[in-house]
Amino acid sequence: DTHSALGQYLTFGGMPLAVLEQNNREKQEYLTELHKNVYMKDIVERYHLKDNVTLDALTNAIYSAVGSLTNPSKLANTVSSLKGQKTTDKTMKAYLEYLEDAYLISVAERYDVKGKRYFENIKKYYAMDLGLRNARLNFRQQERSHLMENMIYNELIRRGYRVDVGVVEIERTIEGKRQQSQYEIDFVVNTGFEQIYIQSALNVDTTDKMNQEIFSLRNTRDSFRKIVILDGNDLPWMNDEGVLFMGVIPFLLDRSLI
Repeated sequence: DTHSALGQYLTFGGMPLAVLEQNNREKQEYLTELHKNVYMKDIVERYHLKDNVTLDALTNAIYSAVGSLTNPSKLANTVSSLKGQKTTDKTMKAYLEYLEDAYLISVAERYDVKGKRYFENIKKYYAMDLGLRNARLNFRQQERSHLMENMIYNELIRRGYRVDVGVVEIERTIEGKRQQSQYEIDFVVNTGFEQIYIQSALNVDTTDKMNQEIFSLRNTRDSFRKIVILDGNDLPWMNDEGVLFMGVIPFLLDRSLI
């Protein structure tokens, strides 16, 4: 059924042999071998790297935090800690490009929705194939919310959209003091003639959860379409504020919904 197929896809991704192989253990072994001896080996040989320790540490750091905001400086600190040896921002920038060129990761720029500008230094990275990502991490770190966000990003890119990470800056009065705060929109989708704002959420089962998920959407103060994609098979429905909710399964199966 579709729920089972979704679970398989979130775990083993979309590489052809991983999809066709019926035995889960053989899927795991195939993906592990593919990532190590084809993708990573190719990067080391193509760019004449002296060793793969830094590359391995960076790959683990990116895969462990898919969909998290980061930059080369932060990654350099993480990688230095993982491998027990100092590395530099410059090295991180180069290695990130290697991973992108190998189609292992994809980068999403951070976009200020109200200010109409991009943030230069902080970005998000996603795995191009969840099966390869999971295999690299020995199928240990499989938080469904992160995997679903990554899957939605990949699907939007596959459909040919330009996808950014949205930021909404809001000035609020907290304890009598005016403060500028930033709130995230998972994806700002550019279709060529309009923007669509999309949030990924496992559920909106409570009023607090609902308000949390649509707060940034509500504060864009514009008329672009706003969508929350939920885990499961929920048919599309719209709330009183015009926010469209739908299950991730209908989203994946019916392109006309976006």
